[in-house]
Amino acid sequence: MIELIPSIIVLTLLSGIIVGIFLGTFGGGGSVLAAPLLIYLVGIEDPHIAIGTSAAGVAAIALFSLIGHWRGGRVKWPCAITFAVSGLLGSIIGSSLAKITQGDVLMIGFSGAMALIALSMFKKPKSIGDPEVHLTPALTMRLAPIGMIVGVAAGFFGIGGGFLIVPGLMLAAGMTMANATASSLVSVAIFGAATSANYAISNMVDFRLTALLLVGGVVGGIIGIYLAKLIANHTQLARTCFASMILIVAVIVGVQSVNAVMAG
Repeated sequence: MIELIPSIIVLTLLSGIIVGIFLGTFGGGGSVLAAPLLIYLVGIEDPHIAIGTSAAGVAAIALFSLIGHWRGGRVKWPCAITFAVSGLLGSIIGSSLAKITQGDVLMIGFSGAMALIALSMFKKPKSIGDPEVHLTPALTMRLAPIGMIVGVAAGFFGIGGGFLIVPGLMLAAGMTMANATASSLVSVAIFGAATSANYAISNMVDFRLTALLLVGGVVGGIIGIYLAKLIANHTQLARTCFASMILIVAVIVGVQSVNAVMAG
């Protein structure tokens, strides 16, 4: 485990603040920056520890966010639980595969996931859908396989998977964007918890850094909510700029990881 000297504490808090700002401003996508920040800013050398640690932080942040949406009545619990339970096994399978994958190879795949997230953010979110959607046997048969696939991806890359879960819920259940965003947090919390627990079994989670990420995330989240109000009339432009930044980071991570694999 990395030595918790003052500079590491500050840099980890800063990483949490950065992630929190983007999560608070855009409601998603920011969590994918957690692992790269832990590697390239904080200095964690093992990508597995960075992914396992960030997964724990993402799960906790999602759980706190879920409480607010739950109180607001936006969570479609039957659909959300069905999706999450279906993906739980997938997240365990995905994270188990990730643990036995070479670190640099894993980061190449991670950079690809970042690029997909960035590309998904270029599209303007839609709010159409049925706000009164209810779980039916036919709906369950659509939700379960999509949940399983998303769970594998979330577990393997150690990301919340919200960028896949939200459209998955909208596609399979036909719910609104607001309901899908709120309901997705159930899966993000469960997938993240399962992934981090799987990594923790192999001693690949630094819970000290997770706690610092959370503290920074709370501060950043408050800042992000304030920023979201300021850019309310320019949300899509801001999302496009943020997506462009993620895409650039994805390219940098991908190039460095490919070079490391070739050098090894």
